[in-house]
Amino acid sequence: MVLVNLKALVVILTLAAIMFSAAKPLCLRFMAPEDFDRRRAVWFTLTSAAFVTPSFWLYLLIAAPMIVWAARKDSTPLALYVFLMFVIPPIDVRIPTIGIGALFDLSNIRLLNFLILVPALWKRLTARDATAFRLSSLDVILLAYVSYQLVRFIPYESLTNTMRRGFLYMLDVYLVVFAFSRLLTDREKLADVMGALCLIAAIFAPIALFESIRGWLLYVGIGDVWGFANRDAYLMRGDSLRAQAATGHSIVLGVIVAMAIGCWTYLKSTQISVAKANAVFAVLAAALILTYARGPWLTGVLVVIVFSALARGSVANAAKSAILLSVALALLSFTPFGAKIVEMLPYIGSQGQDSVTYREQLWEVSWTLIKQNPFFGSPFVLLQMEELRPGEGGIIDLVNGYVQVALFYGLVGLSLFVGVFAAALIKAYARLREARAAGDRDLVLLGSALIACMIGTLFCMATAGSSYLQWLLVGVLGSYAALQAAGPVQLDRPFREVLRTRRRRSLAT
Repeated sequence: MVLVNLKALVVILTLAAIMFSAAKPLCLRFMAPEDFDRRRAVWFTLTSAAFVTPSFWLYLLIAAPMIVWAARKDSTPLALYVFLMFVIPPIDVRIPTIGIGALFDLSNIRLLNFLILVPALWKRLTARDATAFRLSSLDVILLAYVSYQLVRFIPYESLTNTMRRGFLYMLDVYLVVFAFSRLLTDREKLADVMGALCLIAAIFAPIALFESIRGWLLYVGIGDVWGFANRDAYLMRGDSLRAQAATGHSIVLGVIVAMAIGCWTYLKSTQISVAKANAVFAVLAAALILTYARGPWLTGVLVVIVFSALARGSVANAAKSAILLSVALALLSFTPFGAKIVEMLPYIGSQGQDSVTYREQLWEVSWTLIKQNPFFGSPFVLLQMEELRPGEGGIIDLVNGYVQVALFYGLVGLSLFVGVFAAALIKAYARLREARAAGDRDLVLLGSALIACMIGTLFCMATAGSSYLQWLLVGVLGSYAALQAAGPVQLDRPFREVLRTRRRRSLAT
């Protein structure tokens, strides 16, 4: 296993080095050179450490100080956070305890929450900027949802478990939204965060291609060595292996790439070369296809269509994009690879339709149970769904995120859940309309991309469940809503320089 892991590491580092080299000139249009070089060095170091260390805790001894150092040096720590979210596969490791049953599980993302988000917020707090910490309507709705989730299960669990869940809700959900809605104070930082997501998706693209062609998931060996083997990692769609890179699942990789496509619809405006900007779309589209995840496929298409409608302020423009995508799919269907893709589409093709049937059955059973406890749901609802357990490898696969919330927390919980995203979208769309009225084309494109990503995520949650990026996007929309509209910008220089010039002019007037 050690030798196999070393071979996998060599492949990953080689493919990543090529992609880093190709992506650097494009990234420097919206990312500081020193940040790019530092993030690249950290990514290579942590990736290498994950493959050569025999346990998560030894990896942590290397990763923790390096992450802290990089976050202190980075001009946009939240961009570093996004870039490192999937430097290793999602693995939950139980923290050793003495005298108590359990504390909580530690994962890479929770490690980043502790080492990047908490210090960044503390730095802002010590700067005595009290306005940044005032609660908004978005905060109130989110806290109400978190509190309702916490209270709903109190009668059925110990006080210790309630306290543990409360801590984790604040760490995994509210901390992320709070940090991303307060610390991204200008467009430069927002563009940096979006660029970090695009960069990691681009790095995963050649890795996904290798995994699909060779039938070898490069990152699964980490879990095998650390004692967290993923026996269900090798998922097939027809005769094709579904690539996943370091994300732990093909659907997760698909969602990340679909969101990166949404971010690039804005960042392409920072590029001088149209050909290179379009090449990035081609790379991301290839990575999305190789996941063979139909929900993310449709999400990526939806993101592009929504962006087209919002950016131009015209439904007709979105219709044109939809037609062009349909024509492209039709032409692709005449090729052997395209015909293979069409065969995998839900309700159109013939491959993988058993999962579609399972989802239909899941919805019918779930709707019946929701009607039995419509307002507050039932904590024991899974006991009434045993008939669905034989599907999807012997688990009850609640793939619809909204149905999952409604089953356990009823329509009250679902209303609060949806309300969080609705509030973020309403605030962001109001800012987009103000930007359009002010003639700030750049801010319109930025808002169009972010809103498209959020709408795409909401759609994907109905087909694939909760997303790692859903709360992050809520926070990003909150930051966008706080930006001020300015005049038109000509992007004939590096984006960061353009933004600095505009800020200086704004302060002068």
